[in-house]
Amino acid sequence: MEEQSAPTPAHRPAVLLVDDEESILNSLRRLLRGQPYEVLLASSGAQALEMLAQRPVDLVMSDARMPNMDGATLLASVRQLYPATTRIMLTGYADPSAIIKAINEGQIDRYISKPWNDEEMLLILRQALEHQHLARERERLERLTRVQNDQLKLLNSTLEKHVSARTAELQQTADMLDLAYEELKHSYVTGTEVFSLLANLRLPPAKQTNRQIIELVRGYCKVHRLDEAASRDLTMAAALYNIGKLSWTDSMMTTPSDLLHSTDRDRYRGYPKQSESLLMTLDPMKDAARLILHHQEHWDGSGFPDRLKGEAIPLGSRLLKLAVDFVELQRGLILERQMNSDEALLYLRQYSGRLYDPELIEDFIKVCALVSDITLTDPSVKVLGTRELAAGMILARNLNADNGMLLLNAGKVLSALLVDKLISFEAMEGAKYKVFVKVPEEGEAALLAGS
Repeated sequence: MEEQSAPTPAHRPAVLLVDDEESILNSLRRLLRGQPYEVLLASSGAQALEMLAQRPVDLVMSDARMPNMDGATLLASVRQLYPATTRIMLTGYADPSAIIKAINEGQIDRYISKPWNDEEMLLILRQALEHQHLARERERLERLTRVQNDQLKLLNSTLEKHVSARTAELQQTADMLDLAYEELKHSYVTGTEVFSLLANLRLPPAKQTNRQIIELVRGYCKVHRLDEAASRDLTMAAALYNIGKLSWTDSMMTTPSDLLHSTDRDRYRGYPKQSESLLMTLDPMKDAARLILHHQEHWDGSGFPDRLKGEAIPLGSRLLKLAVDFVELQRGLILERQMNSDEALLYLRQYSGRLYDPELIEDFIKVCALVSDITLTDPSVKVLGTRELAAGMILARNLNADNGMLLLNAGKVLSALLVDKLISFEAMEGAKYKVFVKVPEEGEAALLAGS
């Protein structure tokens, strides 16, 4: 007889919220009102454990800092006693030691900062419970497969025809398991991107980087047809490469790395290792964590943390380095002056063979042309110094001074007088401009010069 599963009513997940501040619990209860959850409240870790002992709970979300029993200790106990229960930490400050303790001991599924965004909070809870549902469904299917295997052994001795039919049924079950597992992996990638958006809230909009880096990495993977596993690891690494910076001060988060003082510079050099430490205990993140660990290594061996050189650096880390620097140069997070996209690409070319893999540079520039506003791949555009300029040339990009002031707009036709003024202003500033220009045909140049 085949195993029949009786229909059951739709499961209403039980969500236990733990915080020693009544106002926080009230805010969360109001937020979840109208959601398809059974909401339970506890004001301490001890009370939460008592409630868990009395009834099953699908998800526990606990504040990190509470008297007597902190959130990390509570979630570690939940993991030991009720391993199937999803665990989320809610905290109002960035404390690397608390985060690492929660990840290592409680193996938390998510980390949310106060104050939270209501829509993002609801999205995280929904995804966490969907992830849990998929895991439970996968376990149910595995149990069903074991039962069907036992039945197959019994039938094998009596009816060959029945064996053939059952084998086809088992294949269908295996396909369902594969599909469920793929959904789990996809959910993990989505979760990392959601978390990266939350982490970006520490930065002003003009300094946020993760979304553009994810798009660049995805574009590269698509153009070069990287396999699904490599694409997934690179995307997760791009989403969480800077998670180790969450404990920094706001000032350090926005200061260009070249301007950091010695103490802050040492802390900066430690962020790839800090990021890897936070992610290594999450099994689906291990390969992505390794890419993050080495994304600040240099092609010539002068990088950090391990001074790897050349092809000893993982390929994904070399690509992530290009994407991170391309975006951070434009955000003013590496040098004091913010570059435009073309200037950032020229910088990558300039340090090819020193900081970057020379074999990746041109392919990366082609991908940037697909997803960014650049003129560097236009053969009619030249990059010249001020003393190489001539009357009749046309600016292909806005020209800005080192302090960010706009000097000339794109489309401006240069005259001899303008060229002389640029040379004088450059000398007065002590700067060295890179000017993106188009050189017209001879007849057109004469016409423009005359006008």
